[in-house]
Amino acid sequence: MYQITDYSYAQAKKLGVDIKPSTKKNKKIDVFKDGKKLHSIGGKGYKDYPNYLKENKNLADERRKLYKIRHEKDRKIIGSAGFFADKILW
Repeated sequence: MYQITDYSYAQAKKLGVDIKPSTKKNKKIDVFKDGKKLHSIGGKGYKDYPNYLKENKNLADERRKLYKIRHEKDRKIIGSAGFFADKILW
């Protein structure tokens, strides 16, 4: 089971949403606003920024940069799953 990091909780708080471990087997986090589920985000088979940080800050920064390039279009659509993944996990 994916362990949600303090980093992700802090990012979610800034956005005014709540997060919980996902009920979907292939996702990390479910995002809620006012008790209503909005999205499931983060593929379980992939690392995210806070997990890369545990290994190496330079590696984490490089992986973050590449993630943002790869997801340039969907991460800028406010309220989308890509937006929340970008803001909470990266």
